[in-house]
Amino acid sequence: MSERRAETQRRPVAAVLLASTVLVPHLGCDGPAEEPQQPAPAPWFVEDAAAVGLVFQHESGHRRRFLLPEIMCGGAALFDMDGDGDLDAYLVQAGDIRAAPAMRPPNQLFRNRGDGSFEPVADSGAGDRGYGMGVATGDADNDGDVDLYVTNCGPNVLLLNDGNGRFTDVTVAAGVGDPGWGVSAAFVDYDHDGDLDLFVTNYLHWSVATELECYHDLTGEPDYCSPGAYQAPTVDVLYRNNGDGTFTDVTVEAGLAVGMGTGLGIVAGDFDDDGRVDIFVANDGMMDRLWMNDGAGRLTDRAIYLGCAVDENGDPKAGMGVTAADFDDDGDLDLLVCNIRSESDSLHRNDGGFFVDRTAQAGLAVTSRPFTRFGMAWIDFDNDGRLDLYQANGAVTQFGMQSHDDPFAEPNLLFRGTAVGRFQEVLPRGGTAELLVATSRAAAFGDLDNDGGIDILVVNRDQAPYLLRNAVAGRGHWVMFRVVGAHGSDAIGATVTMTVDGRSVTRDVRTAYSYCAANDPRVHVGLGPHLEVADVVVRWVDGVREAFGRFPADGIHALRRGNGIPADPAEIAPAAR
Repeated sequence: MSERRAETQRRPVAAVLLASTVLVPHLGCDGPAEEPQQPAPAPWFVEDAAAVGLVFQHESGHRRRFLLPEIMCGGAALFDMDGDGDLDAYLVQAGDIRAAPAMRPPNQLFRNRGDGSFEPVADSGAGDRGYGMGVATGDADNDGDVDLYVTNCGPNVLLLNDGNGRFTDVTVAAGVGDPGWGVSAAFVDYDHDGDLDLFVTNYLHWSVATELECYHDLTGEPDYCSPGAYQAPTVDVLYRNNGDGTFTDVTVEAGLAVGMGTGLGIVAGDFDDDGRVDIFVANDGMMDRLWMNDGAGRLTDRAIYLGCAVDENGDPKAGMGVTAADFDDDGDLDLLVCNIRSESDSLHRNDGGFFVDRTAQAGLAVTSRPFTRFGMAWIDFDNDGRLDLYQANGAVTQFGMQSHDDPFAEPNLLFRGTAVGRFQEVLPRGGTAELLVATSRAAAFGDLDNDGGIDILVVNRDQAPYLLRNAVAGRGHWVMFRVVGAHGSDAIGATVTMTVDGRSVTRDVRTAYSYCAANDPRVHVGLGPHLEVADVVVRWVDGVREAFGRFPADGIHALRRGNGIPADPAEIAPAAR
């Protein structure tokens, strides 16, 4: 987002945004004639948030003055708050940043009734009234229940879950109330000691008192500033879990203090396959960072050396959302970072621990460029065995679709993955029958009705959210695993490998990716026409491997630590390593 001048110098893109409905004239002997209309493509999603009770109105608090947090906010989580096997929803609110917290609207928790509908949970204790940005989920106290960590522009909040949908604010006692401008966060066991630590991305040193006055380059009207105008990058924060309900700030001790940045997106995973969890941070207008874990408590930024700090031209981009997956099924973890309008996405393909920019080769260099992308993920929506891509979009300066009431509004994008490693845009644009246009921020992904089709919850600035139900016609077979650690909670950071018709598939247990979002931790794999998976192996965060054998398609299965067979890597089938 830092190069906002580039955004304001582009021509209006309304024609591009609506290109999916253009009729091409045909010149015949009698003059122009319309080509016969083809049947409209079937939508992949149906939007039904309000219809199923997910009633929420985001409020950025914008009035007249342009305060930068107003254009960045809007977080969401999909998580099982009560252990009943279905995903509940949590929406992060903002409000007037100049007002006292008591005067701001609260965050809202919704319970999944199990029949496809939701109800708000009153007096849940999760209604934080900070100026909310994002949320992370994980079992912070190893009691088997999923807890919430809310990032704010101001002190962050840790909310412990009692297992019944009641939350208690333990921020002060736990020592995790970083007072900066937190954006995305991740629970991650970086020291492999069996409890979840906490990494928080911080954006800028900012306050209402120090806000700048900026103006649109083309119109001269007031507008939001570029982060580069503030010259105030900051340091991300790492908290080590002490195992007794408290955390220790180890930012300096771990080596993070040397890395100033403008952190927005975060994703964790073992990027060099050494058995240690590493952390990637997408920075806005600065080089991205890949914090490599030495296994002894130190993190070292190796992004520039490994090829994922900048694009193929050596330029840093306005990194916002980020996702990671083995999209090419070669056994290592690839990265995708989305950026501002006029900048393409950055697809960093992992070639054995070193990254190569393959954005153009993957078909993402042109289509993504007219939009400003925030929340996103690689997900197999049609269950054909190939990861697809969804991106939630919305501008950051007043240069969106000029005919729309919201000058920041943009449609979202959906791409279908192919067997040759390329992505093709799906029409109708965004995958819905009716073009949806809003200023979208967080996108949280998960199977809300346990039918094997991954759904999406999208937060829209100053509007109602989208709840996009997966309606892909003729979806393939699928399998889903809930990977459970020693404490009965999701084993965040574990890796699952399996064989699908001779093809090796690797997926991680992960909740933190996209932008300001927490996602379904269950491992979902599309199987296409195949009816089972074989050679299922879990590598737990501490490096121990267990084999679980084969499983039938079209079901959700639990992989519990201790229930498998100890697996020596040398004895694992090559396709499942």
